[in-house]
Amino acid sequence: MKSLFRFLYSKEGLIAIFCYLFTAVFSHLAFAPLSLSYFVWVAPFGLFYIEKKYRGKWKQLIWHGFGFAIAFYAVSFYWIYYMVTVFGGFDWYLATPIFILSAIFLNLKFPLFLILFSFLTVRVQKFFPWLAGLAMLFAEFFSPQVFPWYFGSVVAENNILAQNAEYASAYGLTVLLFIFSYLLFQFRNPKRLLKLISHFRHTKSNKVRRVTIFRNRKAIYGICSVLFVLLIFIANGFYLFHKWDAVKPKASREVLIIQPNAPLEFRDGRSVVEEINSLMKRIDDLAMEGGTTGRLDLIVLPESGVPFFSTNNTEATRLAGIYWEKFESFMKALALRHRANVYFNELDVGFEGEVKSRSNLVTYNSSALYNPNGERRASYQKVFLLIFGEYMPFEWMYALSGQTGKFASGKSLELIPYFKTVSPSTLDAKSKSLATTQSIPNNPLRWKDMDYLYPAAVSDYYKTHKVDEEINGTFLPLICYEVIISEFVRKFKGDPDFIVNVTNDKWYGNTVESYQHHTLGRMRAIEFRKWLVRSTNSGTSVFTDHLGRNVKNEFTPIESSAFLKGTVDIIPGEMTFYREYGNLLPWSFLILSGIYFGFYVWKSR
Repeated sequence: MKSLFRFLYSKEGLIAIFCYLFTAVFSHLAFAPLSLSYFVWVAPFGLFYIEKKYRGKWKQLIWHGFGFAIAFYAVSFYWIYYMVTVFGGFDWYLATPIFILSAIFLNLKFPLFLILFSFLTVRVQKFFPWLAGLAMLFAEFFSPQVFPWYFGSVVAENNILAQNAEYASAYGLTVLLFIFSYLLFQFRNPKRLLKLISHFRHTKSNKVRRVTIFRNRKAIYGICSVLFVLLIFIANGFYLFHKWDAVKPKASREVLIIQPNAPLEFRDGRSVVEEINSLMKRIDDLAMEGGTTGRLDLIVLPESGVPFFSTNNTEATRLAGIYWEKFESFMKALALRHRANVYFNELDVGFEGEVKSRSNLVTYNSSALYNPNGERRASYQKVFLLIFGEYMPFEWMYALSGQTGKFASGKSLELIPYFKTVSPSTLDAKSKSLATTQSIPNNPLRWKDMDYLYPAAVSDYYKTHKVDEEINGTFLPLICYEVIISEFVRKFKGDPDFIVNVTNDKWYGNTVESYQHHTLGRMRAIEFRKWLVRSTNSGTSVFTDHLGRNVKNEFTPIESSAFLKGTVDIIPGEMTFYREYGNLLPWSFLILSGIYFGFYVWKSR
């Protein structure tokens, strides 16, 4: 430990810390919410300098990799410390080592990159930019992550280059970044480039001149190969941008996002009854304000928008004590009042096995849809659970934090259907007129009315407003972090009209986490060429189009209640390259480059 402190206070240590912070700070500036994407091209310079200085010294490279990991987390992912202390309930002396250990373990890409890149440069001794791209791609493919971020996701803050994700995904953009950034690093001093050019004209003998020109010509070819790839990415990005921007939507849907800012827990002594009652009234008011005029096709409430409860009236939910009749009545009232589909998050419970007992209950993070007639029609149970948030890897770890859930994983990867408010061929003129009128009916039911109305009574109250229905389309449902797992999202079958991501970022307070979460998730809009509806509990909610653009750059504020209404275009179905083949191109580059450079490694034995 003493030697570590001596190193950090030495000139060598201060230079290393500067390199850590250089990469961390410039990556942060290029990432959300600042999104100054041009900084990303110099961000890897700190990594390159450390690798060059300690080339071949494996132990030092590993330790420096840990330094980069900690610095990166401290600058960009500091909100993890906030979550551990505020909601995990850990004191600072426990939260600090937890933060440091998570920073190292979840950023093993840094030491892995430094070791692999150094090994390849020693053995191959040429093609350095391409080795850098290969090493970081390998590191991102094979290092563990809970919050999957890739350097390519930072490159995608440039909306032209981001279009290449349709083919190459974020991994391909990572390769582009590292091959071009290393080229800039090699010529960070302009004199090196001038010296390279001058060697073509100034040598003393013809023999030396021929050898020098040959070597320099290879260097020029290498430089041109990198510039050519960059040009391909830029040109293809422009082409895809204009191609998809010109596509005419086949239809549109009016969507209302409700952001209720629901509480997460009540450890501070607040009245649960008063807080939940205030929350439901807030949802009611936001829906009334956002849906007063104009057509509404879909109302979306976020993850944990109404925490702790379920509308699913089953033997399991009643046994677990989470079914709340007023919650079901209110969801029915929202759907019937606005003649719209209502999609919301809830807890759901089922029995594991055939024995129906309390010991066999399993809990799901679920989202359900009520049709415009106030009928429960579909639900989705979260499949990709978040470690340390929704489950612990070992049973004994649940005792460490009372805030960690114990959820089971859903099985279905089906799209969610939503419904039309009218089927004209089966209705008379009076019913058609009623069904197509989108203003809220006279004397609409409000939250306060739910004290006196059972779910059946709500349906009976609006019986004159009921209409025939038919499926109007489908959307792809994602809960929380599922939206940032690209390989998981493409497992869903069918062609959705759009993507809906409901999430709860309140765990992280007023930090940049919500923007970073969305920035990683918006890549799905490009890969699928579908609009993305992001509904959050406490911010920030937004609509993103099929080009990855945030519509009107209109974000709801963080840690506040709000609503956001927008028109979502339905882009004609087309199976994009990424949906069909996933990370085929990055894997091909990894395998072919591994074989090619493996030949040089074998020769250098």
